[in-house]
Amino acid sequence: MTEKSSPAADAAEAAALEAGRLLFSRECLFLVSAADEKQLPSFALSEVAFAGRSNVGKSSLVNALTGRKTLARTSNTPGRTRLLNFFELGERLILVDLPGYGYARASKTDIAQWSKLTRGYLKGRAQLRRVCLLIDSRHGLKASDKQVMDELDLAAVSYQVILTKADKMKAGALARMVEETGKALAKRPAAHPDCLVTSAEKGTGIDSLRAALAALAEPPAAE
Repeated sequence: MTEKSSPAADAAEAAALEAGRLLFSRECLFLVSAADEKQLPSFALSEVAFAGRSNVGKSSLVNALTGRKTLARTSNTPGRTRLLNFFELGERLILVDLPGYGYARASKTDIAQWSKLTRGYLKGRAQLRRVCLLIDSRHGLKASDKQVMDELDLAAVSYQVILTKADKMKAGALARMVEETGKALAKRPAAHPDCLVTSAEKGTGIDSLRAALAALAEPPAAE
């Protein structure tokens, strides 16, 4: 028997979803790209970064969240995004699209440069509230994902796993993946305990992710 939620819990959830809707309905502007550590900008607003293996769907998810088809460039070619791209959302939150990792065909020089840039960004970034770590729900956690999680745990950077491409999975297999991922996260000191299930193509989980990110944004300005 499923336990019923309380009216207070329902009201709180509805308020959170509405806050997310309002935030992501506001203008989202591209600010700057950084190709090396010297180019990393400094902002007063809180930041949320999106990380994941190459071709996991980071750009597609950012576009789905903001309701823009071309805000973040998408590509069928893994490893194409080589810069840190910064966007300002409604003057309340900075969204950061990080370069993909785990692309085997990239040169060792490129991989070293990307790794140095991303690590330089993640370390000591006081305004970074959370890293959304995107994992393809069809494949689960790979060795490269676990390596990134190790680094985030060591740096005490809060992160939350976002399972992508859920529309490509059957319900039973997806449920098992959520359970397996949750067990892995329970052993991670910097990991958010809940993973979110999303599909940029179908819109699954987008409202919930918007709500979670809105809770990390700066308070709205008084009217």
